[in-house]
Amino acid sequence: MQELHDAPLAPLTTFRLGGPADRLVTATSDEEVIAVVREADDSGTPLLLIGGGSNLVVGDKGFAGTALVVATRGFVLDGTLLELAAGEVWTDAVARTVEAGLAGVECLAGIPGSAGATPIQNVGAYGQEVSSTITEVVAYDRTAREKVTLTNEECAFSYRHSRFKSDPERYVVLRVRLRLEDAGGLSAPVRYAETARSLGVEPGDRVPLDAARETVLKLRAGKGMVLDPEDHDTWSAGSFFTNPILTDTAFTAFHARVRERLGDDVTPPAYPAGEGHTKTSAAWLIDKAGFAKGYGSGPARISTKHTLALTNRGGATTEDLLALAREVVAGVHEAFGVTLVNEPVTVGVSL
Repeated sequence: MQELHDAPLAPLTTFRLGGPADRLVTATSDEEVIAVVREADDSGTPLLLIGGGSNLVVGDKGFAGTALVVATRGFVLDGTLLELAAGEVWTDAVARTVEAGLAGVECLAGIPGSAGATPIQNVGAYGQEVSSTITEVVAYDRTAREKVTLTNEECAFSYRHSRFKSDPERYVVLRVRLRLEDAGGLSAPVRYAETARSLGVEPGDRVPLDAARETVLKLRAGKGMVLDPEDHDTWSAGSFFTNPILTDTAFTAFHARVRERLGDDVTPPAYPAGEGHTKTSAAWLIDKAGFAKGYGSGPARISTKHTLALTNRGGATTEDLLALAREVVAGVHEAFGVTLVNEPVTVGVSL
């Protein structure tokens, strides 16, 4: 277990932003993770958990407490059952499942971060969500002060949400267990229209696992969503805002604002999101509110490849980033009456 003091956090985040932590500890086993968490809880020290750093916005003043890097490793495959240590690099784990000929997470390729973060956000992309394959999550319960195992149902998964996200101070994810599918080297049914078009198949078709993974990686790279140190469009947290889910009443009012602003022939994106609710596109809202790809004149700008990503062009501060985010939120609300919600976790700052 490594310990540093007054340690910079910016290099540990994909934004490359944020000030130092009073104390930075790197744990390589579940036991070390639990020991550091218990020590912080016993002493009343603020605790920040860091995995791949792909979903963190750390304030310029840093973190006054203990930052714990979860660097545990473990990939155990038993038939179609997979157990991942929280510190496993997610995109590497996806590649290994594809190599093993197992389907279920192949369209989640290229997503930066650690395996332990995936159930917290209920990570999803290109028609797949981890909640569809997760069977159990092993975590340390800071309230009960014991290791617990939560079933899929107990995780209370929903769109980019979970029990862990709703109660962020309680659980520390240690292990993620998934049930994958042996479809003879084929993918799960392709659900996302863009993926199906790129593959030249119909939604619901299956394709070779390698083809599904490679297609998703190409699609993500084209949007600046695959990490590349030389590409500032990837100095981001991926999608900065979640897609809004509106009640029927709110969606009707939103649709009226769209017609008023853009004309009667413009129809906003709309996807079923449960009874009485409709999901629309945050990227569409941002673009139609006047924030195009590359928007901004300072060191923090909208990606040149995707309107949903806010980026550090080099030399930005966290306040630069937040100023841009606030401008986008205000502009979308003024244009369409919809309030965007940030997807990354903010530390010591807020929108």
